[in-house]
Amino acid sequence: MIELKSRGELAAMREAGRVVARALAATREYAAIGVRLDELDAVARSVISDAGAEPLFLGYRPSWAPSPFPGAICTSVNEVIVHGPPGPARLGDGDLLSIDCGASVDGWCADAAISVVVGRGGTIAGELVATTEQALWDGIDAAHPGVRIGDISHAIGIVGRSAGFGIPGRLGGHGVGRQWHESPFVPNDGAPGRGMPLRPGLVLAIEPMFVTGGRDAIDTGADGWSVLAADGECAAHVEHTVAITDDGPVVLTVD
Repeated sequence: MIELKSRGELAAMREAGRVVARALAATREYAAIGVRLDELDAVARSVISDAGAEPLFLGYRPSWAPSPFPGAICTSVNEVIVHGPPGPARLGDGDLLSIDCGASVDGWCADAAISVVVGRGGTIAGELVATTEQALWDGIDAAHPGVRIGDISHAIGIVGRSAGFGIPGRLGGHGVGRQWHESPFVPNDGAPGRGMPLRPGLVLAIEPMFVTGGRDAIDTGADGWSVLAADGECAAHVEHTVAITDDGPVVLTVD
């Protein structure tokens, strides 16, 4: 079921979005060579707790998961595309780190992600992050009432394909509201003019994920959570929660 949100409900989701934005900003600032992934998780938990919000990821266990998720954020490094659990591993020079965070305030959810290159990095990692961010904003710019889900997917996909990057299959964005994951699914590649038409009050998590090497294949890591680029290439993931309004798309996950 797809639920269209009222102005008041969008305002409540905006508060959750601010919390997510602050948590991501704090983790971005803290991320550095030698920092442990679970230290980043502690930073995010503190921001979320201090705001009186609830972390969406902590304890989350979908039917396919081997155990409840152990952190408030996903920390996906290099070939890990999404869902990397925060643990004792330390960040190294040149690592590409994607941080995904969700929080709820008064029962309303928001979800966003960033990708950063730790230390000096390489040219290809920087290009991958910049391209994925460009695809996110192109997807957001396409999200107007009357267009279709496929128009968002096409706007994202054409950026990644033109740059020669792979777009992991079966991964993409989703609706957001009282539940963290709601309908509809938002693919990161597709044909324009297809899929559900967008209406004011719909809220979507738009989240491009690109990988170097040009392949779309994915694997599951030994931890049962991490989604990996099948050929071991590097991955980037960025995301915003976006409201469809009569005046155009409104990004909710900014401070």
